[in-house]
Amino acid sequence: MTATTGSDHAQHPAPPGYHDHKADHLARLHRVEGQVRGITRMVDEDRYCIDVLTQISAVTHALHEVALGLLDDHVRHCVLDAAQTEPAAADTKLDEITVALRRALRL
Repeated sequence: MTATTGSDHAQHPAPPGYHDHKADHLARLHRVEGQVRGITRMVDEDRYCIDVLTQISAVTHALHEVALGLLDDHVRHCVLDAAQTEPAAADTKLDEITVALRRALRL
């Protein structure tokens, strides 16, 4: 199984699968960015360890939600499109999903 790493994006001139939800993903990422800054302040202010860990857990969950949204967009746009227009390319897209899930699940 060969996996693409995203570095072959020049071969795919179409917009990414998340294009329709880009604003939503960016909004979530901006919130996460603010949460991380808040955690930095908490550590700088010597806040209670459990409170910091709770916020780290919230950020981790928020990032997982962004990742799941991007994966959903990829399946619904890129994989479905490949399966409908280029069945041979669908295998490559399915391989990409497997690699992405392994990364996300740390397998």
